[in-house]
Amino acid sequence: RGLLGFVFAAGGGGSLLPERCRVLVLLNPRGGKGKALQLFWSHVQPLLAQAGISFTLMLTERRNHARELVQGLELGRWDALVVMSGDGLMYEVVNGLMERPDWETAIRKPLCSLPAGSGNALAASLNHYAGYEQVTNEDLLTNCTLLLCRRLLEPMNLLSLHTASGLRLFSVLSLSWGFIADVDLESEKFRRLGELRFTLGTFLRLAEPVPAHWTVVPEQDFVLVLALLHSHLGSEMFAAPMGRSAAGTMHLFYVRAGVSRATLLRLFLAMEKGRHLEQACPYLVYAPVVAFRLEPKDGKGVFAADGELLVSEAVQGQVHANCIWMVSGCGEPPPGQKPGRGSPPEKPL
Repeated sequence: RGLLGFVFAAGGGGSLLPERCRVLVLLNPRGGKGKALQLFWSHVQPLLAQAGISFTLMLTERRNHARELVQGLELGRWDALVVMSGDGLMYEVVNGLMERPDWETAIRKPLCSLPAGSGNALAASLNHYAGYEQVTNEDLLTNCTLLLCRRLLEPMNLLSLHTASGLRLFSVLSLSWGFIADVDLESEKFRRLGELRFTLGTFLRLAEPVPAHWTVVPEQDFVLVLALLHSHLGSEMFAAPMGRSAAGTMHLFYVRAGVSRATLLRLFLAMEKGRHLEQACPYLVYAPVVAFRLEPKDGKGVFAADGELLVSEAVQGQVHANCIWMVSGCGEPPPGQKPGRGSPPEKPL
């Protein structure tokens, strides 16, 4: 049960990595099915060699290792940071960059997502924006590596999160509460199953008031709440088929209590092809927004930012337009996006 408030969204040009490109590859050898390092040498390195991209390979050894690494790196040595794992490692990298003294410059370092984890939503979204068909596993990895070889960059949104306890974090993908977060986190025990763990998991189971112009959803029971920056919630979960959100906006979904388990399951199965909104489910609500606040009233439920666990407490999120540069194959900017670099979020507290 909780209270949800949000601001409705109103209804750039790219850049290129240099021809002689140097990248730092941060790779989690234990991610997904535990085959990331093998996949790098078999699928990624040959393509990089053909494209004339040199690399330095660093393996992460523990949770938050990448976050610690990027805080102390001399970023000028590389033209881009390549993150080869699931969405959680990109979350670590972005938050590590934002914790640096030179965060305003550091967050501009181009990023690349190569999927080798169990949650590959960001890579799947970039694959979708490039016009490729929805694929998984090695095919998705190959597509994303080819995007890196093409060297095209595009500015993308960043989500800042403030919690009631004073924590500030940054998300490149999503914040979820309720059923979706439960599925994501509780299926960690099935991590070596890769993408299958999400389907299996589905089956298993601030002090001041919001501004007056916000829309407030009355206190009620929610099954799930999802704030999503991109098109996919997994490589086979096409969550936002309505198209790319405009610069500075995100997708907000929530499902009210009262929905049957059978209906909820149908929604998730339909999401594979992006057809869940066609189900005309009266409990499912969608709105494009620029900010939101979610206040769980009883401290129950689970939050997950980019798949990483957060304490269940009031949280407020705001989208910052075009804050990060990402390797992308999309030649057209999203609706409302203008050429040039967006403004970075305020300095972290």
